[in-house]
Amino acid sequence: MPLRSDWSEALCPIGRSLDVLGDPWVLLIVRDVLHGRSRFDALREGLNISEAVLSRRLHSMVDAGLLKRVDYQDGARTRQEYAGTEAAADLLPILQQLALWGEKHTAMPAGGGHMAMIHETCGEETTHGEVCSSCGERLVAEAMTWVKPWKNVRVTLGPEGSLV
Repeated sequence: MPLRSDWSEALCPIGRSLDVLGDPWVLLIVRDVLHGRSRFDALREGLNISEAVLSRRLHSMVDAGLLKRVDYQDGARTRQEYAGTEAAADLLPILQQLALWGEKHTAMPAGGGHMAMIHETCGEETTHGEVCSSCGERLVAEAMTWVKPWKNVRVTLGPEGSLV
């Protein structure tokens, strides 16, 4: 018996979207690729995910067109890392809106803190996922910084985030 339904042929675009994005690991992997984690080991460590689960998810995300494999040299050996596609880049507003929803509708655990999303073009924090709430410009990865106080980091997204 399958673990879930197959909505790949659904007439409803929400159903088809959930067929690709319905597994929480998918959005977490896209988030990490946006942050520049593009290699298998970095993704595994950052997500605290088993190798088998990560391998299956990466394979399905490449098949779905969210990620692509890119060769790189590791000494004399050619290896592969993952880069986001346009489909992954189009998830940025959804990820940002999920962060905003989570801050509004879920309890903040001890040690947490407000994740500020800074639109670097105008230098202001945005309270919207797709369009800057300060200047009205469409938000793209290369113009975004996420401030994560629980990790004491400020992460700039964009080209280093491997979105192509």
